Amino acid sequence: EVQLVESGGGLVQAGGSLRLSCLLSGFTIDRYTIGWFRQAPGKGREGVSCITTSDGTTWYADSVRGRLTISSDNAKHAVFLQMISLEPEDPAVYYCPASLVTCATAHEFNTVRPSWYDFWGQGTQVPVPS
Repeated sequence: EVQLVESGGGLVQAGGSLRLSCLLSGFTIDRYTIGWFRQAPGKGREGVSCITTSDGTTWYADSVRGRLTISSDNAKHAVFLQMISLEPEDPAVYYCPASLVTCATAHEFNTVRPSWYDFWGQGTQVPVPS
């Protein structure tokens, strides 16, 4: 059974840092590209990054480039998203889906689309600071 389990979300003030984790099981990680999407209340699902785990190719949305870093540990079947200098638009539910569409395609279109991704986790929440 394919499973993707996100964790690491939590309350962080603007300017703070957070590291999200995605644990993968039920498939061979280096056959897939893993993305990070986020969805804020009342908004659509936004792709922010991806990594093609077989060759390490990464892609970032313009809105997060320089503040978010995606990485993978294939031996541990895990993908991470390091977030620094959090901004007011960053709070959302974050998802790490899996796709056979590589990050090279993300570079070609300068985006990642939810329709490219076959398997999704339940998400981890980065709430809005009060």
